[in-house]
Amino acid sequence: MIKHFLAAITGNVVSLVGTLLIVLTLLFIAALLAMQAMGFEGGAYLGIVTFVVLPIGFLLGVAIVPIGIWRQKRRDVKAAAEGRPAGHLPIIDLNKETTRGVLLGFTALAVPIIAIAAGLSYKAVHFMDSDEFCGMACHKVMQPEYTAFQRSPHARVGCAGCHIGPGAEWFVKAKISGSWQLIAVALDLYPRPIQTPVHSLRPANGTCEQCHWPTKFVGERLKVRTHFAEDETNTELKTALMVKVGGKQGGTSHGIHWHTDPNHTLRYLADPSREKIYQIELTDRVEGSKKLFKTEEPAPAGTEWRTMDCVDCHNRASHIYRSPQYEVDLALQEGRIDRSLPFIKREGVRILTEKEYPSHEAAREGIAAAVKAFYAKNYPDLADSEAVARAGVALGDAYTWNNFPHMKVTWNLYPNHVGHRDSPGCFRCHDNKHKTETGEKIGKKCGTCHEIVAEEESNSEVLQALGLQEAPAEPVAAEPAAGT
Repeated sequence: MIKHFLAAITGNVVSLVGTLLIVLTLLFIAALLAMQAMGFEGGAYLGIVTFVVLPIGFLLGVAIVPIGIWRQKRRDVKAAAEGRPAGHLPIIDLNKETTRGVLLGFTALAVPIIAIAAGLSYKAVHFMDSDEFCGMACHKVMQPEYTAFQRSPHARVGCAGCHIGPGAEWFVKAKISGSWQLIAVALDLYPRPIQTPVHSLRPANGTCEQCHWPTKFVGERLKVRTHFAEDETNTELKTALMVKVGGKQGGTSHGIHWHTDPNHTLRYLADPSREKIYQIELTDRVEGSKKLFKTEEPAPAGTEWRTMDCVDCHNRASHIYRSPQYEVDLALQEGRIDRSLPFIKREGVRILTEKEYPSHEAAREGIAAAVKAFYAKNYPDLADSEAVARAGVALGDAYTWNNFPHMKVTWNLYPNHVGHRDSPGCFRCHDNKHKTETGEKIGKKCGTCHEIVAEEESNSEVLQALGLQEAPAEPVAAEPAAGT
């Protein structure tokens, strides 16, 4: 039986090729799985080879073998009719013991083949949902978003959790969309930079709300931000806001999360970037009423209606690009830059923004040289210090985390709509320009969303009482000279 089976799967060129594909791919898969089990880290490309490329070769071999057998069978029949010697393929006659044995053999082999194919398919799907695949398979294209993602609050959530969510429907949609993206990468058809927002993104109730509870009452939250002045001593300053996050309480929604109240629906008409909003429609489901807020500027062609959800404000929840000022402040706060270096905040921001570089390597070299040059000219004793060298490295990191020359990504290209520091954000709607026909406006009062506790203060009694800021040291009085 084994002899007949081997003859069948190797008795013609097509089946032989299929058999070789099956054997070789299984051997490679086994070897790569063993290497990974022993701790070998091959990155995204090893996963693609192990769980995508090789399984495709395996399944192709499984498909080719019966095609070859069928072709050989036809040739044997034709040869017999013409009186020529027929091939060695067995005639399917269940009255023969050998035929029944071959059939049982094929059946027995079909079970592990199907199991292997199912397991490899599952591993392929699982791998294609991993952060490693999403962020590193198309390394140059996705490098900016993957770098930003790794520094975000959702770095451990996983790409699929936000971009696909549960269920088969959106998984299929994501893979269909991904097929075109693969073609675009292969043929170099993708835009530089990648355009945002992503218009095919699943609504937030299928992704964000799998973890977050939009109607939960959060109340007020104190938000304190540390930054530094552009003076010689890089004076530490703090801004504190009592943010009215709000939520639903007692059947009524309050604060910022009033927008998520299920008793009403917000829709808006905006340009494709969602930066310019022309009309806002508020539907009260309880009262059954509608209000339409419009600007005086008419909506041009290309605008589209959208139902507001989480990502209209939290649009960079997982891919946050930071401003030069924020990056320098963060590096000073974390100690990656020595705050005792004179004017390092001012000069750091200047050096980061005064020049664009063709590559990350050139940026690191140029920024480090610029930092050293400033101190060599103005503070020669510090020019060769370790603090200056570390400042150059930290500023180089800040640049390469937010700028990607090959994708034309530069500072402040992707706005963050939470707040209104680095983009219009809240003021896209809360601008006193959107009005109803009766004159009702969407207001622009600061107190709607937050109360200012301290603003750029270095000596705030409130923050000191809360233990969030140290009181400045009082000057020590000079001791009187002897004999006076």
